[in-house]
Amino acid sequence: MRGDRGQMAVIVIVAFAIIAAIVLFFFIRSDERVKGVPPELSPVYDYYAACIEQEAKAAVDLAGTQGGRIESEYVPGSDYAPFSSQLGFLGFGVPYWMSISGNGIVQENVPTKQGIEKEMGEFIADRLKDCDFESFAVQGVQVKRGDPKVSVSIQSRSIQIEVDADIGASKGDSSARKTQHKVEISSGFGELFNSAVEIYSRQKEDAFLEKYAEDVLRLYAPVDGVEISCTPKIWKVQEVESEIKNALELNIASLKTRKDKDSDYFYTNAGTSIPAIFRYSQDWPTKIEISGTQGSLMIAQPVGNSQGMGAMGFCYAPYHFVYDVRFPVMVQLVRDDGEIFQFPVVVVIDKNLPRQGLGARIAENVDKTNACAFPTQDIEVDIFDVQLRKIDANISYQCFEQECSIGQSKNGTLKAKAPACLNGQIIARAEGYAEKKVLFSSSKESKAELVIDKEYKVGLSLTVDRKPLSGQALVTFEGPKSIGVSLPNSEKVELSEGAYNVSVYIYGNSSIVLPATTKRECTKVTSGGILGFFGSTKEECFDITVPSTKIESAIVGGGASEVYLLPDMLGNGTLKIDVKGFSKPNSLEQLQNNYELFANSGVDIQ
Repeated sequence: MRGDRGQMAVIVIVAFAIIAAIVLFFFIRSDERVKGVPPELSPVYDYYAACIEQEAKAAVDLAGTQGGRIESEYVPGSDYAPFSSQLGFLGFGVPYWMSISGNGIVQENVPTKQGIEKEMGEFIADRLKDCDFESFAVQGVQVKRGDPKVSVSIQSRSIQIEVDADIGASKGDSSARKTQHKVEISSGFGELFNSAVEIYSRQKEDAFLEKYAEDVLRLYAPVDGVEISCTPKIWKVQEVESEIKNALELNIASLKTRKDKDSDYFYTNAGTSIPAIFRYSQDWPTKIEISGTQGSLMIAQPVGNSQGMGAMGFCYAPYHFVYDVRFPVMVQLVRDDGEIFQFPVVVVIDKNLPRQGLGARIAENVDKTNACAFPTQDIEVDIFDVQLRKIDANISYQCFEQECSIGQSKNGTLKAKAPACLNGQIIARAEGYAEKKVLFSSSKESKAELVIDKEYKVGLSLTVDRKPLSGQALVTFEGPKSIGVSLPNSEKVELSEGAYNVSVYIYGNSSIVLPATTKRECTKVTSGGILGFFGSTKEECFDITVPSTKIESAIVGGGASEVYLLPDMLGNGTLKIDVKGFSKPNSLEQLQNNYELFANSGVDIQ
């Protein structure tokens, strides 16, 4: 009996061992099918991991060169702000982090880390569908795969990619299946992005790019100042704009985020662990508007050349021009290994001053653009020429300081919606015609008719005492439009019918020297000690010395008249102008006499 029991125990133990072995066998077999990969099938999964790595690197490169964006919507600019939603750079568009929309609103478009991770994941998932396994089919390996779902985690020095995709492979009796694929690539994208955000935050808060731009404006363009001169000081608008752009290009490129031993001026105080490069190109969209110009010229008229100049002691030409400047700057951060991250921003100079802060600027622009944002009034505009023939034109409506584009007329008529406004202006612009404005209250009126004058491009033929001009001249027309022409540099001008005040100044060389003068000025100041405490004052005097000045150019002819220019006169193609000449002045008294002659002389126009 004992022997039978012992035998039974051995049999039970052996049976359990066999069962355990069978379970273990199937467990191992199952594990091999899920996690373990036979050697002959491992290249399939190695290849898929390489695909993930390749597409991940492509996503990182694309996001780095496009300001953290993989995909972005393109929104065009406008005449007010010639910036689209992207800055064209080396053949591709880089979305602005801060820009001005087509209707003038300052807006931000800074990506978040989570947003970048999501866009990268979607990009990788879409590209993994093109991962080609055909080479394995040639080797007899059958590969089946499901749609991938990708998650991305950006670290400072690496990027982790997890792909959930059912990849099955089989060859003969061997088969394998994996659903989780993890890849990590070495990348400093996270560090670059963090540094970019630091620089942008500094720019948003301090507007340091605007401050440098203001310095450039005041150093390289006439803004406020005084020229010691008895003749007008003249600048060409085109040349001033070109000088501003050239100076911006050179100075923006000199900015640094690390201190330089030679100079601290270009140190932006936006220091980051990775140095930044700032770029601006004259070829990029740039808006420069100058108030105070006369056509294509900027003119500073002299003061002190009228009667009584001798008492003043000298002539001077003060000037004040107001600039609105908008231009893009590309900020680039580059690691030692060549990895790059870049983003553009729009720099804003408003009425000679840098913007004071993004939040305030947004509110200011929203207030200005509310009119255009709500076109509620139905209006009809008819446009005619002087012969009452209908013509087509671009129509805008100006409400306070905001000009809103309404549309293009068809067959001389435009029916459209305009913002509700009291005492606004309808503006019509057509090629070959002068701009026309009419007062129009869209809140009360619904129909307007505009007659616009044809604009003629005419030449100017200037003579002095019926003899050809031999020096320099400035001709100004003030009427339906104000424009100045410097002869002989420019001899063409665009004018329409109307009444004009025409002034002609002829200048020649001069050797007049204004002697140095000293004036004594006295003023009352508070007395010192106990007497000053009780309001006692005393007189203090000081001398003001004006150095001697040589007048190198003086008026030697000219005059002014009011004339009405008819279409027949303008249609001939040339205006013949004749003025009187004066003797070359050799003294202040003769110069004063010439200005008196100018005031009493007219202009003969044929």
